[in-house]
Amino acid sequence: MRAPVVATVGTTHPLAFAGLVFAALAIADDGARPVCVVAGVSAQTASHVTALRAIDSPAIEAQFAALLGAGVAAFHVGALVSAEAVRAVAAGLALFPGVPLVVDPVLAASGGDALADARTADALRDVLIPLATVVTPNLAEAGALLGRTVRDVDAMRDAAAAFVALGAQAALVKGGHLSGDAVDVLAHGDDFRTFASRRIGAELRGTGDLLAATIASELARESDLPAAIEAARARVRDAIETGEPFAGTRVARRSAVRR
Repeated sequence: MRAPVVATVGTTHPLAFAGLVFAALAIADDGARPVCVVAGVSAQTASHVTALRAIDSPAIEAQFAALLGAGVAAFHVGALVSAEAVRAVAAGLALFPGVPLVVDPVLAASGGDALADARTADALRDVLIPLATVVTPNLAEAGALLGRTVRDVDAMRDAAAAFVALGAQAALVKGGHLSGDAVDVLAHGDDFRTFASRRIGAELRGTGDLLAATIASELARESDLPAAIEAARARVRDAIETGEPFAGTRVARRSAVRR
């Protein structure tokens, strides 16, 4: 059976701690074939964003057109750094009606530096999120996009419902920064589901990208959404426990140690 094709759309990170290259690696490591649309370029160190630039809209839309014959089975969209880029991505996605779309509305880098200004956040909320099969904000992103405080499971449930009201088919609000167990809340149409697991006493960069890209890969294999989320959460847990986001990297390191 041929590997499904998954397109990742977003902004580059020179060190690939997150962003477009990280997502492509995650998709490939999950057994799918990654293709990509570069919507922005960043310069980032391990702790700071030093430069950001969006790709111009015609170039973004031309990249989507180039994918028309690629058999894309799902899209993952990560960090977008201008309102114009958001609108160009939405226009490009219109060429692929019915293809599952996972939107990870990244607003800031891990170090805290902003990746999206207020206009970009507004465009994400008003233009892109309504197209999503599932949107995967963390607590801070959900709060910023909806203009409210999201600090507990009840607020997560309300926020997930609000994203569905905006037009998304489903919303998974991630509670990784809550105290206690790791809890995520899914609103899928009128239904709600809570995913909970024991918190691991370790941290790893890129887990949001890893989760969203894996959900996209699973949807490309025609998994239903709850099953795709379960698989993605299990993968993130394994990555945090081992300190490695990609199985191939872990295998290579074990081989190097044996030698």
